Amino acid sequence: MQLHGYANRLARIDLTTRTVEYEPIPEEWALKYIGARGLGDKFVFENGPAVEPLSPDNLLCFMNGPVTGTEANMSGRMAVVTKSPLTGTLTHSHHGGWSAARMRWAGFDGLLFKGQADKPVYAYVHDNQVDLLDASEVWGKGVHETVKYFEFMYGEKDLSVIAIGPAGENQVRLACWINETDRASGRGGTGAVGGSKMLKAIVIKAEKQMPKHAADREVWKKAHERALKTIMDEKNVTAPRKGGLSVYGTNVLMNIDNRIGALPARNAKEAWFGEAGELISGEYVNAHILVENPTCHACPVACKKEVEIKDGEFAGLHMESVEYESAWAFGAMCGNKDVRACAKLIDQCNDFGIDTIEMGVTLAMYMEASENGWTNGGGKLGWGDYMHMVELVEKTAKREGVGDLLAEGAERAAKKLGHPEIAMTVKGQGIPAYDPRGLKGMGLGYATSNRGACHLQGYSPASELGLIPLKTDPLAWKGKGDLLKLLQDLFAFMDSMDVCKFSSFAEGGEEFAEQYSAIVGVPLTVDELLKTGERIYNLERYYNNLNGFREGSDSLPARFLNEPSQAPGSTGNICELDLMLDEYYRLRGWNNGVVPEAKLQELGVL
Repeated sequence: MQLHGYANRLARIDLTTRTVEYEPIPEEWALKYIGARGLGDKFVFENGPAVEPLSPDNLLCFMNGPVTGTEANMSGRMAVVTKSPLTGTLTHSHHGGWSAARMRWAGFDGLLFKGQADKPVYAYVHDNQVDLLDASEVWGKGVHETVKYFEFMYGEKDLSVIAIGPAGENQVRLACWINETDRASGRGGTGAVGGSKMLKAIVIKAEKQMPKHAADREVWKKAHERALKTIMDEKNVTAPRKGGLSVYGTNVLMNIDNRIGALPARNAKEAWFGEAGELISGEYVNAHILVENPTCHACPVACKKEVEIKDGEFAGLHMESVEYESAWAFGAMCGNKDVRACAKLIDQCNDFGIDTIEMGVTLAMYMEASENGWTNGGGKLGWGDYMHMVELVEKTAKREGVGDLLAEGAERAAKKLGHPEIAMTVKGQGIPAYDPRGLKGMGLGYATSNRGACHLQGYSPASELGLIPLKTDPLAWKGKGDLLKLLQDLFAFMDSMDVCKFSSFAEGGEEFAEQYSAIVGVPLTVDELLKTGERIYNLERYYNNLNGFREGSDSLPARFLNEPSQAPGSTGNICELDLMLDEYYRLRGWNNGVVPEAKLQELGVL
């Protein structure tokens, strides 16, 4: 069977021997796991779950899906897949921009790195080949300077640079890869894996060459038109220049979550940020510091928000983008109401190559430790002290002083301080910007996410906030097991195509199945799509089970289970996790979080 859509070319790069081998995608794997996240998961799984994340033996994958670089809506996503040094789980983290499309136009579906170079290197991807070249000149440099260096060397036109900063080089556990100066594959510490391998950057040079070999052009044209029509529909949040996501970006959620008592504040001691929430919101950004609305490959939504600071301590700063999660992490979570300071901290993290969510959660943990005198003489950090926050981000990236502690992430740092209960983490990874006392489905989502606390594994707020036709009560726990399973399976498939999650605010399973079938040439029903997503989700869960994540690993910080919200909109609520888990495990066919062998066989994983 000929599978269309794929370049059908992978590069296996051994950094120890400095050799590159090229191979096709195993057809059986492509059919079972699609690409991007799913195919990356399979490669990492076959590499062995017992591998140490920061050892040369760990596999680091940069993966595209079968629709990457095509006309498909919002298809400019790339998945970075590896074993996480932050959580010990299998992790995948995605970024937007243009690098994924350019990697496809350069002739590749994926790059698989193993080993460790004896000096800094970068991979130059172009014209169906990968060259390993010396990166000594940019080792130690920030991402922004590194990008400029390669733009000067190769020219800005048709160029994408994916790089780590000093945080990755220093194997900070919350380090990430940054694409094109400000698009992050943020979660899971993937940048530290790059640093451990002495891999500084992936530099991709490729002219725009939209793949024209859909299996059936006429069927594809109709599928694409239908999907685009749903995104452009003015009733959807994705509608260009009219929907909330397009007008305000992801930060449209700040005021919404704050009003319903679902915005963790001051290390989630509170579930809202009061009137201060408005000062870090998308509406405030648009009114005061917005200058441009950039976008990604094949995306009409343009949710990115480029800002410029014209006054105050950070005057002159021009950066992208004050996203919801990042503004929350350095804003409400840390008791900071200055959005300009949030922009500075985000820009810092982009340059150092640090996950903004994990950094904010770690700083918030340290603020609570400071408040209670638990820093063991390591200094203090007050709520909202953004100038000190700026200082500590740099120390974290460089592992200097107390930054060496913070570089371990919130969970490990809290344990070293003797108070693990103040780390707002699941499986070692910090929570994103949704309080489970006000959005019950998100609590189940955090607990059952295969990569640690995460909103993007199964974005239940889409339903709980009424962003999609399938609407549910945010304060009801019943039915959330069914909702999360559905969304997790759907998103696993989407991540493997690889298309932006925001497309699901307009498109559904039928649109995704039609587009996949038209491009790849394999008929796919919605049920088969969901079964494929279920297979991918169970493969990840099985990998984690083999790594010691067994019965009882699907948990939440006790704060969400035992301390009722005092916030308007969710007053008196806790997260009824155990009740939701019972429902969820029954639907999954798991034994208290562990996948039975019979389920793996049923799905074709074994």
